[in-house]
Amino acid sequence: MAFKNLGLPLVLLDTLTEQNYTAPYPIQVKAIPAILNGEDLLGIAKTGSGKTASYVLPILAQMLKRQKAKNRHVDVLVLVPTRELAMQVQDVFYQFCLHLPDSIKAKAVFGGVSINPQMIGLQNVNILVATPGRLLDLVRSNAVHLTNISTLVLDEADKMLNLGFKDEMNAIFKLLPAKRQNLLFSATLSADLNAINEIILNNPTVVKIEEEKENLDLIHQTGYFVAADQKGPLLRHLIKSKNLQQVLIFTASVYKADNVANKLRKNGIEAEAVHSKKSQGARSNALANFKAGKIRALVATDLLARGIDIEQLPCVINYELPRSPKDYVHRIGRTGRAGNEGLAITLVSDEEKHHFKIIQKKMGRQVEMLEHDL
Repeated sequence: MAFKNLGLPLVLLDTLTEQNYTAPYPIQVKAIPAILNGEDLLGIAKTGSGKTASYVLPILAQMLKRQKAKNRHVDVLVLVPTRELAMQVQDVFYQFCLHLPDSIKAKAVFGGVSINPQMIGLQNVNILVATPGRLLDLVRSNAVHLTNISTLVLDEADKMLNLGFKDEMNAIFKLLPAKRQNLLFSATLSADLNAINEIILNNPTVVKIEEEKENLDLIHQTGYFVAADQKGPLLRHLIKSKNLQQVLIFTASVYKADNVANKLRKNGIEAEAVHSKKSQGARSNALANFKAGKIRALVATDLLARGIDIEQLPCVINYELPRSPKDYVHRIGRTGRAGNEGLAITLVSDEEKHHFKIIQKKMGRQVEMLEHDL
């Protein structure tokens, strides 16, 4: 299946080609035509499955044909649970708006920062990405009106419910017009989510993308027990002594990703970090440079564990362990693909030993632990 078969306008297809989007993800294949057809949709898919573009692209296609609402009356509302996701979704809208002939303006608003610049920035906004609490603050200030919403998106609705946004979401639903298109995306289908479904969805198309079972047979897994303060020197030693060229390194936090990338560069190893606090453009550029071999190491958080798809990626290094065994499998599953063998190296501190035992037990495999000379 190609993007050109999904019903998208030529201007968006040209942008996809320009930005090296070669083929749609499974959720995009099923969701884009349904959304273009005006249907309500319930999408169940994990983070990194391509779900953001699966609604951004058809929404922009619809906006090209639609008369825009008057100033401060937005056309499309995307509700998200966190500032990081709001910025990420805004960046995806920016990315695909680049060459649109009409002026379509998207903006993200969220708490934790001054509300005044956001109020000013809502001039002529067509697509609003918002966390629930800040959106209600802006409505109460008459900075934005929701009476002309034609499309409502709930992105990561399960997380919004888990984070206690249910009351705010219900308050927002009461402000919306009854006639609108509703798109709900979630990683899971819980009882709380079912209740939300019944409130907002009208005979929806249901798209459920099953998790791919990672094939670990082609991945040679090794590891090293190392003191936490020696992980950096050992990482640099491994990259240089083994002459590793295309190395994807995973950390547990944004701060650590930046720190590891900086230390690598200072020691002559070209590296970049990608995480939620980087703009979509910066992440795309870093990934493109990594794929092209222009940088030797890419340091990422789990945000991108499922989003990085390189058929011949030779090596993944776990600088820090992820929270769950499932995330560990997702990380190392970026290598050993398309019939190619891969190498996964894990650095384990004393504090992580017990957790690493649990990961190996859940995975059903023992990782070969090697000696090092640091």
